[in-house]
Amino acid sequence: MTMDPALVAAALGIGVVVGLTGMGGGALMTPVLVLFFNVPPLTAVSSDLVASAVMKPVGSVVHLRHGTVNLRLVMWLAIGSAPAAFCGVLLLRALGDGDRVQAAIKTALGIALLVTALGLSVRAYMRLIERARQRDGRAAPLPAGPPHVRVRPLAMVFLGMAGGFIVGLTSVGSGSLIIIGLMLLYPGLKASQLVGTDLVQAVPLVTSAALGHALFGDLDLAVTAPLLIGSIPGVWVGAQMSARLRGGFVRRALAFILLASALKLLGVSDVDAAAILVGALLVAPPLSMLVRRQHGFPAFAITETRERRAARESVGPPAASVARTIEIDDEAREPL
Repeated sequence: MTMDPALVAAALGIGVVVGLTGMGGGALMTPVLVLFFNVPPLTAVSSDLVASAVMKPVGSVVHLRHGTVNLRLVMWLAIGSAPAAFCGVLLLRALGDGDRVQAAIKTALGIALLVTALGLSVRAYMRLIERARQRDGRAAPLPAGPPHVRVRPLAMVFLGMAGGFIVGLTSVGSGSLIIIGLMLLYPGLKASQLVGTDLVQAVPLVTSAALGHALFGDLDLAVTAPLLIGSIPGVWVGAQMSARLRGGFVRRALAFILLASALKLLGVSDVDAAAILVGALLVAPPLSMLVRRQHGFPAFAITETRERRAARESVGPPAASVARTIEIDDEAREPL
């Protein structure tokens, strides 16, 4: 089996993004395989899911040790997601592996990427509103330690089914689409609790989908092996970097990449795609600054980070510790 160094390097870079932001595994890996390495869509989905099944437990163990996982939410999500992911694979197998099926997978993947890019923006906006409410005293402080929430079993099962089916078809959604659903259903969860719960629930989900693709899909070890070799150390490096770099910038870049990949997969012409992307670059920054100012924050996240750091350095150690706790949860340094 010939090892492709470029594929290993790409997997390493994507692993770093996953470790840094908690998102982007399937949403980046599968389109990279399809668009840059000419891997058939079905093979790309199969190989990516197997790699994800190995990567997800790495971050899950860390969050379990820190108590940032709600195992009841994980249980109800897994009840819906694991069988739905397997069913998604069976549907792909029933449709066959001809050109029409490969084209359908590309279209489904493009739509999933568009939803994910939109979800990243929605998630950032929801976190901004949450921080504004806490700052103004209109919301109770987020709880410390493990999350204590009123579980909604039926909603969790349906969310798991929807996310699992999409993951089984496209490999996208285990770390992006479902986390948006968790935010909508449980807005009181802290960022670390959202990431921890989502990572752990993704383990049975992607394992089920990976098993289905290994049995019935189009798994290619020549593609899967380089993904594993590059992505596993990449996730570890990204996790180490997450404590030092601003996750907000990475998430914005990730949303832009997802949009560009989605347009390509959906067959949008180069001219139209370029116009859409340039428009996004021109509109998104001033819109983001306007929204931040409307909620009482500086226009630039880096300005807020500097002001927070200066305030922390001007007070004693106990107050500095509190400021550090708040800073970890805000959009400027949030690891999501």
